[in-house]
Amino acid sequence: MSVVSHYAVPSCFIPSLSCAASTLLRSRRLRSSFRCCTTLSSTSPQTPTPSPTSIKKRVASGVQPTGSIHLGNYFGAIKNWVALQNEYDTLYFIVDLHAITLPHDAQQLSRDTKSTAAIYLACGIDPSKASVFVQSHVRAHVELMWLLSSTTPIGWLNKMIQFKEKSRKAGDDEVGVALLTYPVLMASDILLYQTDFVPVGEDQKQHLELTRDLAARVNNLYGGRKWKKLGGRGGSIFKVPEPLIPPTGARIMSLTDGTSKMSKSAPSDQSRINILDPKDLIVNKIKRCKTDSFPSLEFDNPERPECNNLLSIYELASGKTKEEVVKECQNMNWGTFKPLLTDALIDHLHPIQVRYEELMSDSGYLDKVLEDGARKAADIADATVHNVYQAMGFSRRQ
Repeated sequence: MSVVSHYAVPSCFIPSLSCAASTLLRSRRLRSSFRCCTTLSSTSPQTPTPSPTSIKKRVASGVQPTGSIHLGNYFGAIKNWVALQNEYDTLYFIVDLHAITLPHDAQQLSRDTKSTAAIYLACGIDPSKASVFVQSHVRAHVELMWLLSSTTPIGWLNKMIQFKEKSRKAGDDEVGVALLTYPVLMASDILLYQTDFVPVGEDQKQHLELTRDLAARVNNLYGGRKWKKLGGRGGSIFKVPEPLIPPTGARIMSLTDGTSKMSKSAPSDQSRINILDPKDLIVNKIKRCKTDSFPSLEFDNPERPECNNLLSIYELASGKTKEEVVKECQNMNWGTFKPLLTDALIDHLHPIQVRYEELMSDSGYLDKVLEDGARKAADIADATVHNVYQAMGFSRRQ
């Protein structure tokens, strides 16, 4: 959604996906014959700004409600959503359907879903600007997933890295079909809303490829004149979404390994700072985080991934520019820098934690926000699903 963006699909929606080169080549050949489709390009602007006189472009994304929302989710996705809601028509949802691809605790899922919604709002998402809702509250997500499944080659799904890795670890008898097919649900999450842009990290651009492939495939198989002959308007059924690459903060790394992304699924909680971590725990985690033995501090040295990560976190938490951080910290040692980073994180997260507690204590308000968001989302989603049913030849609903 980050969606599963990671969605940061996922964890930030978009849940991690990867398409093989053959899939990319096949999809590009397909798109070359379909005028409305576009390809990911390094020359495309990273953060397109809509014209003030034009209809706002649409952005959609979400986060799974499993585990704790951490700095990677926040700086890599949610904080950027706050800025995007002022420029775009935005839909931010809690991708709870993605959370059941592996065994889960039913009661915990319900609690985590509401908690994640409260974190969205506490971090600055404004329900008057963005539609905030729970994925499962809009039934069209599952409907469209089934329709898209009928056009998804099984070979595309068999190449997905997460399925291969998790099924190998757990064994085929312990892995549900949902783990194989969740990329199709992820695609429906995006295509359902005729999404123009999906916020993803620079390293996640190819996570969007399956969705783009499916959009082009359905447009080619059922759109255009074929759809018009069935009484539809013709043309494209789906928009083919583009990645929206945030300028900074898209890749926060583990506190125990500067070469791995900060992750909910990492076995050690020491590897991440969670948004709701109390002050004492943040102090302890930063005190124990991995560093190196080099003198002074610096950005962008490939031999010092932990140093680059901690300086980047400080830059984001303090609100200072990279140049200001370099000037302030380059001559520091770790003993001086760690308390500075700790204080910046505590100061940054404190107002979020206070607002979160307020929201969680007002269940009626939170429920109303999610209800209103789902209603707005369903209006868009139902129109898309209607068009897909019509284009695929289903009899008209009475």
